[in-house]
Amino acid sequence: MSRVQLALNVDDIDSAVAFYTTLLGVEPAKRKPGYANFAVADPPLKLVLLENPGQGGSLNHLGVEVESSETVHAEIARFTGAGLFTDEEIGTTCCFATQDKVWVTGPGGERWEVYTVLADSETFGPTPEPGPVCCTSS
Repeated sequence: MSRVQLALNVDDIDSAVAFYTTLLGVEPAKRKPGYANFAVADPPLKLVLLENPGQGGSLNHLGVEVESSETVHAEIARFTGAGLFTDEEIGTTCCFATQDKVWVTGPGGERWEVYTVLADSETFGPTPEPGPVCCTSS
């Protein structure tokens, strides 16, 4: 199953989790300091909340979660074939998970990731650089 991911910056993770738990009718699938994600079955959605005080209410990044590394690699080939610049991260740790992913940038500068989760991690990942994306190497 694939699902769209929406990653939002929030000023206060606790109040955001309380709001989205009520709005979506589900508890977070993963909750860590400054981080939460919701795996919503209907409609298929992964909502990620990243505590970034002063940036609340803004978009962090968008994504599509896919089932396998093979799908990520197929998307890399498809994007490259279409002339899109890709930023690939294979076996990276991001958002408390080990992932294979590829990033592309939309026409408005919005960052999209296509990714699969390989395993849970106890660490967030590399220290994020300033800007709208939580955990890329670029």
